[in-house]
Amino acid sequence: MRVLILAKEDHQSRAATPPTPQEMAEFQKFNEELVKAGVVIGDGRLYPSSQGKRLRFDGKKRTIIDGPFAETKELVAGYWLWQVRSMDEAMEWLKRAPFDAGTYEIRQIFEMEGM
Repeated sequence: MRVLILAKEDHQSRAATPPTPQEMAEFQKFNEELVKAGVVIGDGRLYPSSQGKRLRFDGKKRTIIDGPFAETKELVAGYWLWQVRSMDEAMEWLKRAPFDAGTYEIRQIFEMEGM
């Protein structure tokens, strides 16, 4: 099964200091373990919402909304796309992540037959 790991950020984490070299090394080591195990399909860090856009659909009407999205309490800051056997396996991998703070959401990808 494929799962999407969403790294969330709130107004406090947006103001957080950048990771130290040691924290980056620990994260890199963890990510290398994921790759070696064949878990990671893709990953990425997103630009701030101030550089994003939203498109709202209402019938035939389309409305473009420029960021930042102040009305949103949490925003997606980054993601991983993983291939795992179960949600439990995804949880076990994520528990091993070297993070001291943050919120991470795991969502199973809906697989459509024939696609």
